[in-house]
Amino acid sequence: MSGTEHTQGLPHPQSGPPATHGAARTETGGEDGTARPPTAAGAGRPPTRRLLVLRALGLGDLLAGVPALRGLRRGFPHHEIVLAAPAELAPVAAASGAVDRLLPASAPGRAVPSALDWTGPAPDVAVDLHGNGPPSHRLLADLAPGRLFAFAHPQTPSIDGPPWYADEHERDRWCRLLRWYGVDADPADLRLPRAAGLSPAPGAVVVHPGAGSPARCWPVERFAAVAEELRARGHRVVVTGGADEGDLVATLAKRAGLPDTDVFGGGLPFERFSALVADARAVLSGDTGIAHLAVAHGTPSVTLCGPVPPGRWGPPPDDPRHRALWHGPEGDPHGRRPDPALLRIGTEEVLDALDALPEPSN
Repeated sequence: MSGTEHTQGLPHPQSGPPATHGAARTETGGEDGTARPPTAAGAGRPPTRRLLVLRALGLGDLLAGVPALRGLRRGFPHHEIVLAAPAELAPVAAASGAVDRLLPASAPGRAVPSALDWTGPAPDVAVDLHGNGPPSHRLLADLAPGRLFAFAHPQTPSIDGPPWYADEHERDRWCRLLRWYGVDADPADLRLPRAAGLSPAPGAVVVHPGAGSPARCWPVERFAAVAEELRARGHRVVVTGGADEGDLVATLAKRAGLPDTDVFGGGLPFERFSALVADARAVLSGDTGIAHLAVAHGTPSVTLCGPVPPGRWGPPPDDPRHRALWHGPEGDPHGRRPDPALLRIGTEEVLDALDALPEPSN
């Protein structure tokens, strides 16, 4: 850990009207905050003040962090906000309207990256939205930021942050962290603008069988049974999957008798994927990124929760457009088989939940 000491009694961030920002840039050089050469009149310009946010996780994680990112954007309107996250999430970061530049950073699973390709002066502010430490704390502290916002951890005693609560909802958690440091953030500020371009299947029910671990994957034959019944009722059903879920998507499509035109495996580009979700009749999935995208677009959804309860990652509980099915108890999210809580959800229960969804209003 760097010798930089966390400052007690942090001043409030700057106030003022938010700046206008364009799409997030993905780069490792360029506008790196170094002082620019003096102008022709000899007056030097100060270096760009930069705020670095670490959230090197997946799509759902980034979407759950959007309210906190927007709080930082409002609280630091004159800083360049740099997000350390996987490169493929640059379009998502841009859609949030809160990020100026994406610094590519990732690690297997949910691990902390071993290093950040940061250049130029130390960040004015560093914010740990990745985890409760200490590896993520130390990664940022090694850059010697002027200020470091993070949760308290006994192995990083120089960080005088708030306590971590394991059962807190992810959106609430990071907004509470920022409020502790004097930055206002609203967990409900999570909507995304509709992506430009046309949906490849407007009005369809989108079925997404994959998830980040086998423990969170409802059996494919149950997804297929639901899809087959929806088609029998006259709904168009399309199936989506990530870049490494081609076999899963193909299996579901074959079992449900879906035509090739309704199969979107292999990972759609984000803009097309976002448009598909935004213009869908409904989204059916496990507790994974597309469920968060449906919430961000206000698209009716049914989320199959297990082994983690919806109180930690699920949709807003008071929004009738979203239904989270959960039978508990909580299990291992990294398990190698579908969690027993997930298996307690039956196909008829899912169909009933889909029937109860309101019509899309967006």
